[in-house]
Amino acid sequence: MQSFPNHPVKLAVLLAAVALLAGCNRAKTGSLDVIVISETAPKLVDPVDGTLTEADDVLLANAAQGLVRFDPRGQIEAGLAERWNVSDDGLSYIFRLQSGKWPSGRKIDARDVARQLNRARREASLDQLKDTLGAVDEILAMTDRVIEIRLSAPRPHLLQLLAQPDFAITRDTEGTGPFLILPTAPEVPLHFRRMVPGADGEPERIEDIRLGALPAPSAVARFIAGKADLVLGGGFADLPVALQAALPRGTLHFDPVAGLFALVPGRVGGPLADRALRSLLNRSIDRDALVGAFKVDGLAPRTTLLQPGLDGIASLTPPGWANIPLARRAAGLTIEANRLFGRRLRPTLTISLPAGPGSTLLFRRLADDFGRLGVTLRPAVAGEAVDLRLIDQVAPSTSPAWFVRRLHCGRVPLCDADLDLIADAARATQSADQRAQLLATAAERFDSETMIFPLTAPIRWSLVSSDAPGFAENRFARHTFIDLGHKAASER
Repeated sequence: MQSFPNHPVKLAVLLAAVALLAGCNRAKTGSLDVIVISETAPKLVDPVDGTLTEADDVLLANAAQGLVRFDPRGQIEAGLAERWNVSDDGLSYIFRLQSGKWPSGRKIDARDVARQLNRARREASLDQLKDTLGAVDEILAMTDRVIEIRLSAPRPHLLQLLAQPDFAITRDTEGTGPFLILPTAPEVPLHFRRMVPGADGEPERIEDIRLGALPAPSAVARFIAGKADLVLGGGFADLPVALQAALPRGTLHFDPVAGLFALVPGRVGGPLADRALRSLLNRSIDRDALVGAFKVDGLAPRTTLLQPGLDGIASLTPPGWANIPLARRAAGLTIEANRLFGRRLRPTLTISLPAGPGSTLLFRRLADDFGRLGVTLRPAVAGEAVDLRLIDQVAPSTSPAWFVRRLHCGRVPLCDADLDLIADAARATQSADQRAQLLATAAERFDSETMIFPLTAPIRWSLVSSDAPGFAENRFARHTFIDLGHKAASER
């Protein structure tokens, strides 16, 4: 039997659940079963304590909302805050909280929210999006229901960041909703519940979700067997599991995400300290073949750090070689490799990739491409120096800043302190145009120095049954359980 977590819930939560079950004049719509592809069970953890798993992200997004949250289509909607105002200069965001309570019954106070957000941005915080709040000067509780965030420079993408699970508001083992975690017996999924007030005399509606985590093969098998209504958290490494399964037609969905699916040098020294070798390897990758192997409609090869469609970036100019098919460049690359290595022994590079058939596919393609130059690629073993690492992350906002700062010294081994200064200047400027120009300049330098090997956008997939019509694809790959079993009014 698949094991799921028995989540600790206080007595007050149990009493609240009993009260919910005992109510009359309520319309129950049935529960939905959601599975997150993960090797570990979802936990209601404090994002300040470290990196979140995919399952943790899903749990936090639905049981521990922030000031704002994402709707099914990735747009911002009210979370803990019922409304907010932004000053004309963009340097102050004032949020008014809804009247809400922790599951234990204590009122949620603006001081709770300010305390959590301030913890997330402190130096000791391990929150993986801490750096994105670098322009925040102060977070203050003005009254018990009003909180202000003061900035050193305008940040039009702040709400997108605050909606991320990394800035969910928790207290001990309690979340802030919108779903309540009900007590469950051992070895059963977590049980989520949300009460939806009826409109115009209609009965109150109950939304019930059961959430568990399984490896991709088991999750896909349960979906095909009709034992799961929604599977979340799919990525490139496990995509072949879904592609090779006998899935019902139209159930495989891909989020149109922006982000990084790219290789970076894994250490300061080693063969990749040589810029000429980095450039040669980057130009040898058959991105068209790689993207084609994943069979994702709309997925495009990429040769630049930045991705088309980011705010403030009018256009991107790929390097000249990217417009020439690899078949026409191959002979020149071989000649260049012979000139670079001469009579020297050609290097063997190690690479670190997650487990899964998609990683096998990626490794084989890269090994073939590098092999044509006489360079050997092999998987790194535990404790061994790694020459190439994969970044596979969705951008948390539509700003280009995250892409540039993702290569900041301290976040990657091979970096450039001068480019960090440009990124820091972009953070400090009050001018949106100057900020965009500085970020574009830094990104172009990263590309020209081949400090990253961009491949394509990240892959994020889900399996969606007809019982989850409220599901929608979105650019952040964040999926709410709210109205999951109901179509949006605009689609009815």
